[in-house]
Amino acid sequence: MLEFTAVPRRALAVYAHPDDPEVSAGGTLARWAAAGAEVWVLVTTRGDKGSDDPDAVPAEVAERRRAETEAATAALGLAGTLHLGYPDGEIEDTREARAAVVRQVRALRPEVVLCPDPTAWFFGDRYFNHRDHRVTGLLALDAVAPAAANPHYFAEQIAEGLTAHRVDEVLCSGTLAPDTWVDITATLDRKVEALACHVSQVGDEAHWVPEVVRDRAAAVGLEVGVAHAEAFRRLRLG
Repeated sequence: MLEFTAVPRRALAVYAHPDDPEVSAGGTLARWAAAGAEVWVLVTTRGDKGSDDPDAVPAEVAERRRAETEAATAALGLAGTLHLGYPDGEIEDTREARAAVVRQVRALRPEVVLCPDPTAWFFGDRYFNHRDHRVTGLLALDAVAPAAANPHYFAEQIAEGLTAHRVDEVLCSGTLAPDTWVDITATLDRKVEALACHVSQVGDEAHWVPEVVRDRAAAVGLEVGVAHAEAFRRLRLG
């Protein structure tokens, strides 16, 4: 794997659920933000089904998770979080959804986009990749290339005053084919703090979060010779 050392001027992380950006790339996003990058997060679903409690009210769950997202965004030092608002389990790679992502890419003009790897399905015999993750990864890639870069895609946005934008690189997380890594040793604590903001997911007593986050980051770091790292599949489009 090769180290990704560049700091983009602007980056956009496109993920399915409110806690996905922190789990997948929180250390990287915090590192870039600390170095002066303008980093945005786009969450495609509401997170409304993020509870196993049969008495939970989905609208209330979604509202709580949105607040947790804002707290996590602040902990990472990011510019802000945007929401598409699709119900959990109902996000599709449709024209409407692609247009929504393309609009943000054209408006924010990121050099780098991060998203889930939609080709990664099975992780051993204990877990397979959530449908919302796969669809969101596919949606993000379809929006980035060629749509956002070509003025003939979603031409109504061009007529409104937006201009086509070519993303230079995409980093896919949650991949079975990592080829790029980012040293997150200096921002690991920020990742831990951000994940702890998602109380609805980690629990009120999130004493286990630091250990799990550190162990996972240390395992990737061991492969590449640093204390803690995050790994990605890298696409060079520029």
